[in-house]
Amino acid sequence: MSLMNLFLHNISDFGGKSPITRADSLLSDPGERFDYVLTNPPFGTKSTITFTNEEGDQEKEDTVYNRQDFWCTSSNKQFNFLQHIHTILKINGKCAVVMPDNILFEEGSGGLTIRKKLLETTNLHTILRLPTGIFYKPGVKANVLFFDNKVASPEIQTKEIWYYDFRAGKHFTLKQNPLKESDLDEFVELYCPNNIDNRKETWSEENPEGRWRKFTYDQIKNDYKFNLDISWIKEDNDRLDDVTLEDIFNEIKMESEQIARTVEELEKILNEVK
Repeated sequence: MSLMNLFLHNISDFGGKSPITRADSLLSDPGERFDYVLTNPPFGTKSTITFTNEEGDQEKEDTVYNRQDFWCTSSNKQFNFLQHIHTILKINGKCAVVMPDNILFEEGSGGLTIRKKLLETTNLHTILRLPTGIFYKPGVKANVLFFDNKVASPEIQTKEIWYYDFRAGKHFTLKQNPLKESDLDEFVELYCPNNIDNRKETWSEENPEGRWRKFTYDQIKNDYKFNLDISWIKEDNDRLDDVTLEDIFNEIKMESEQIARTVEELEKILNEVK
């Protein structure tokens, strides 16, 4: 299916070497390094392998990756992808990766350590907060993290993070109100791709609804304790008119999954104490 998708977009050819490798991307360091990584890793908290037991029944087993190039061992698939991307980026290589909200705030599964290391070793200069209704699974809350890999240094590489809140007051659907390229025109302009040092905030004390705002590393460290899940625009409660029962159910489901993960982490801690 991946190859067919490439052919339909005029990428690759039938006679050449396949650009698709069927393997577990997280299993080991591939040894290759890249200038650009643009990716939307599969969502879901855990990696599992399926095997057939002696009775012939299929069972699933959680996969834990013990890689020397990772900052820490994590059972969370997204945190592992984040570490994997850091490994395969060249120095000054650029990345844009879609990640769910829990990556920004979750402390278990090595989350706090990984966020600190990401800020220390890369320039995480931009976070685009995505609206709901743009994925096939309704209710998914995600972000695009933009960062540049940097050479090893005792200095913190991320000086400030620029946020564009494209979520507050926004709601899309795949059919009735799909996301269009033009909806991102303001973000692209404010991003200043040719010179990110020329950025200017649209947020201010006089304009608290401005969607483009920066936070310094010291603010992230001292005020937010490395929680990157930052929002400042009040949600419009009238938006409920556009929300379907399926949207509400999926939001409840996502919250339940977060509670389940927290309980699991607490159980691990309690077992260690025992």
